[in-house]
Amino acid sequence: MSAGGESDFLIQAATYLGAAVIAVPIFNRFKLGSILGYLAAGVAVGPFGFKLLHQQEGVFDIAELGVVLFLFVIGLELSLSRLWSMRHQIFGLGAAQVATTGALIAGLFIIADVMPAPAAVIAGLSLAFSSTAFALQLLKDRGELNTNYGKQSFSILLFQDLAVIPLLAAIPFIASIGIAAGAAGAGGFQWMAVAKPVGVLVALVVIGRFGLDRAFRIVASSGSREAFAAAALLVVALTALAVSWAGLSMALGAFLAGALLAESSYRHQIETDIEPFRGLLLGLFFISIGMRLDLAVIAASWWIVVGGAVGLVAIKATLLYGLARAAKSGHNDALKTAAVLSQGGEFAFVVISLGVEALLFTNGAATMLSAIVTISMASTPLLVMAAHRAARGAADSGEDLEGPQGGSDHVIVAGFGRVGQIVSQVLRNSGVSVTAIDRTPAHIRNAERFGFKVYFGDASRLDVLMTAGAMDARAVMLCMDDVQSVNHATEVLRAAVPNLTIIAIAHDRAHEIDLAPLGADVIIRETLESSVLMAREALERMGHDEDAIDDYVGQFRKIDRERLLAQRDYGPEAGKELLHQPFVRPEKPSGDGV
Repeated sequence: MSAGGESDFLIQAATYLGAAVIAVPIFNRFKLGSILGYLAAGVAVGPFGFKLLHQQEGVFDIAELGVVLFLFVIGLELSLSRLWSMRHQIFGLGAAQVATTGALIAGLFIIADVMPAPAAVIAGLSLAFSSTAFALQLLKDRGELNTNYGKQSFSILLFQDLAVIPLLAAIPFIASIGIAAGAAGAGGFQWMAVAKPVGVLVALVVIGRFGLDRAFRIVASSGSREAFAAAALLVVALTALAVSWAGLSMALGAFLAGALLAESSYRHQIETDIEPFRGLLLGLFFISIGMRLDLAVIAASWWIVVGGAVGLVAIKATLLYGLARAAKSGHNDALKTAAVLSQGGEFAFVVISLGVEALLFTNGAATMLSAIVTISMASTPLLVMAAHRAARGAADSGEDLEGPQGGSDHVIVAGFGRVGQIVSQVLRNSGVSVTAIDRTPAHIRNAERFGFKVYFGDASRLDVLMTAGAMDARAVMLCMDDVQSVNHATEVLRAAVPNLTIIAIAHDRAHEIDLAPLGADVIIRETLESSVLMAREALERMGHDEDAIDDYVGQFRKIDRERLLAQRDYGPEAGKELLHQPFVRPEKPSGDGV
């Protein structure tokens, strides 16, 4: 490469980095979020701002790698079993959102005679998609990915990525209908467009299940951290290329690769090595979106662009709120879901460009649609802030609460809810030193009224537990209400402090099965003992003697344990015949006295 070429590349790189370094801290300082900072940086340095940089053909493609890596990291945090448990929201709420939003927007385009019906259908469906990068980054920044509304939003986004397959396959077919309606060559259903992506997905699942963990084990044995990081990036790149060749979204492929590695023993190291690349490239993606904002076009037809963006956000937010409420979400969760998914998505740019090539859209219409999507994306952080303020009972930030401090020869109680309160009371009154942690400020302030000292912190995070003195603790009691928090804390604690005694609460039978292989020394099912106590009381009041009741309870515990072990090995249906197995009645004494 020539010296001039190298210099030009360094100037562009320095400009990108400098714009981010200046804009992002300023926007964070005013609590507007890093995403708006990146967008503002893109507008400032782009061809429609101060013209420090000109839109290059490959910039957006490179920036999309940030979205790919981001989805890969999200996939690492979700196992395939957890995705299966979310299937009703994914294919129920997600499908309903895409169908209703796409149909309404397409209908409005047709009624307003903005474009022909075939083009309106494609445009309506593409605008029904939200921005995976914006929504998930906002949820992750706010620590809300595992909240009820975070999971709901993620389910909708995942369905949208899945819906990429039929929409891309439909563009040539719909275009042929619009160009030559009724012609013999109008085209038919393209089986190859469906068979190829399905085959690729099946192949990736098989390779991921039986090959990836073994490959990482070989690389890790070399002792080279650089080689391990390169292997992780190679997996993402190859998966993205494979699904892209099959006509799918690269982000979907990266997410699948992450999900396949979610249960790998190398998951945490992979995530650590990927994180720096993900952060930089995702920032570049948002900057490139800002560079696409043609201020001249917006100024010339501002009423159309701004009105279209406002209309798009209003339609999507209204439908999302209604669908979330129909899915039995609370008002606050529905409001937040509507805000975080109200924008158009990056996938719309792909569909719009393909639509121009297929002669569905004119260049003018494509420019206006792209501007509307970009403006709607830029409005998302502000809408999310407004939704959180409008939600009933604004959340207590806990900024004035004390964080955990290190100690020794003590027990850590993680989670001060209904279980943690009782556990803490028994331990303290027995003379045991207790360090209680909770992330809900309302729980902490309520505990203070009754003389309990509870520290503020997210007990699912290893750094919080280590600060609380996990290295020197006699035991850690995991009493959090969130299933994933208990699982994650168990896993990272066992890896970090192998000899630590970990006692974890399981919320139900399925949770106990999932929790068992993660390394807890003792697992207590939350409702088991209270249910057994109720049964004892009933038997006692029905006239059974104490010895017989003890015998029945012992038989129940033995059967319950056998069934649990069978379910771990063979699935939830295993051992169901034990549910109806009558107890053996204890023999009564013969009555021969002495």
